[in-house]
Amino acid sequence: MTFNSVLDNVNIYEAGKPIELVVRDYGIDPKDIIKLASNENPYGTSPKVIKALQKKSSSAFVYPDDSMYELKEALAKRFRVEDKNVIIGAGSDQIIEFCVHAKCTKKSKVLMAKTTFAMYEIYAKQTSATILKTPSDQHNLDEFRKIYEKEGADIIFLCLPNNPMGECLDAKDVYKFLDEIDKDTLVVLDGAYQEYASYKDSAKKIDVKKVIKKYPNVIYLGTFSKAYALGGLRVGYGIANINIIQNLYKLRPPFNVTTLSLEAGKIALQDEKFVQKCIKKNFKEMKRYEKYCVNNSLKFIPSYTNFITIYTGKAISKEIAQKLLELGIIVRDMTGYGQNAIRITIGTKEQNKKVFKSLDKLLNLKKQ
Repeated sequence: MTFNSVLDNVNIYEAGKPIELVVRDYGIDPKDIIKLASNENPYGTSPKVIKALQKKSSSAFVYPDDSMYELKEALAKRFRVEDKNVIIGAGSDQIIEFCVHAKCTKKSKVLMAKTTFAMYEIYAKQTSATILKTPSDQHNLDEFRKIYEKEGADIIFLCLPNNPMGECLDAKDVYKFLDEIDKDTLVVLDGAYQEYASYKDSAKKIDVKKVIKKYPNVIYLGTFSKAYALGGLRVGYGIANINIIQNLYKLRPPFNVTTLSLEAGKIALQDEKFVQKCIKKNFKEMKRYEKYCVNNSLKFIPSYTNFITIYTGKAISKEIAQKLLELGIIVRDMTGYGQNAIRITIGTKEQNKKVFKSLDKLLNLKKQ
């Protein structure tokens, strides 16, 4: 059987290994497995959300409210915009897919950082668009400008902060860059980890209302999968001017987000105290990783997210990741991104203690 030839050049996205697979492959007791590969919130979902889902589960046989009015209203209130400026997706990556298919043809060009969220490139290649990447792994706006001035672009992706590296541009620099972009170029500001970045440094916080009011060619993306701990329910959103939202709606399938997902997102927004508590713990534990790296001469990228990228030095990161897996610790090997590094989600205190102890042994950092 033959398929669309464009798929020959499309890579399959490799998600972090699930706990169930590690149990089957290595016979490790599930309670002894630590999953630190997919940047989930290790403190779990808000108790208020769990309670609301239990109550809402009885209506699972009914199609969800396709207007998604309540969640859109809640997001509009949070970001001080109107509900017509909001679109909801099955994760923010579905909104990325809408953006690419709304703008791109085989003649299009899509500009992004050299090392960034893989789905930007995967979706763009599905349209046969040309991929343009900066020379640097981390976001460098001067490099973006140089390429844009020479090549142009139909879409520009800025990941703020950047997954999988962890760095984050200052908001003022982003605004300055947006001032220089042609209004027919769609700029996607991916804020999947913005809750973490803005908590750590207010200079990183994107003013969503200001952005969509001033820049008619910009869409801001957010997700409930990270700080709000709803990764298993798959709900994200995009915020932009009405023209962009209306065109994206032409690509949105009916009932693309479940009833429980919509309810969870709405209630999660109401429990900001829980979210801030989780983020505070995240950066407290992040400092332990930074100290560990400094004390053991390991290079790392200062992170504005809930993960940290650590270079493994002379040790081969793929081998380290595999050995950690065999010990029941799931991390992300960065070999596929051209990095001899591992990306580790910041876990709980006890989880991180186990990671440090395992790395000591695997990297021969301390005498056995």
